[in-house]
Amino acid sequence: MKKLKMIGAALALALSAQACASGGLVDLGVYDRAGGRRLLPHWHQGRAYVAGRPGDEYRLLLRNRSGEPLLAVVSVDGINVITGERADPQQSGYVLEPGRSVEILGWRKSLAQTAAFYFIDMADSYAARTGRPGNVGVIGVALFRKKQLPPPAALGRAEQGAAARRSDAANELGTGHGRRELSAAYYVRFERASRAPAETVTLYYDSRRNLIARGVLHEPQPFPGFVPDPAGITLPRHGGHG
Repeated sequence: MKKLKMIGAALALALSAQACASGGLVDLGVYDRAGGRRLLPHWHQGRAYVAGRPGDEYRLLLRNRSGEPLLAVVSVDGINVITGERADPQQSGYVLEPGRSVEILGWRKSLAQTAAFYFIDMADSYAARTGRPGNVGVIGVALFRKKQLPPPAALGRAEQGAAARRSDAANELGTGHGRRELSAAYYVRFERASRAPAETVTLYYDSRRNLIARGVLHEPQPFPGFVPDPAGITLPRHGGHG
């Protein structure tokens, strides 16, 4: 434990997994764990949204699209998914090797376990229950390239704040602190090439009902009105001949 505390922010947790708002460096996907389906993003006013359903567990999948190692500092509802701190890019993250993926099942409790992510009303979300409800409904990934020079004694840090938002929608959806499960990880050394993220990928989420109310999704109507004339067609006139 003393060794881990000494190395602190210089270390990143590395996972192996299989391979989304997408960035230039990574793909970010949210998957429903019961059905295994990906929640498709919907774009609205420059933001990507996914619709979650209260009670459903979900997982995040990050795929490294680049040809170099990356450090991904991941936040859910403005909270670092590894440390549980108010999110900041200078904190610990997951290391993605070139072309590889990392599967994030939940809040990391140890090198062996996570507490599952699941959708829940904002008031019962992990962020709200720990007194930090201000950024519920957003998933953020700050990405760092690896420094190519021989690592110096002092370790790099990042200093920009994580992306945040506050929605005024009623019954806003958040992420709960769910069941414990096995999810092995290990520590590796990763020195950042820069103090600021090379890229930040952001994905917003809420219930389908709230996304429809905000105009992100459009609910098809079985009885929208009367039948309009088709465009570009000359309609015959009714009546007798002669």
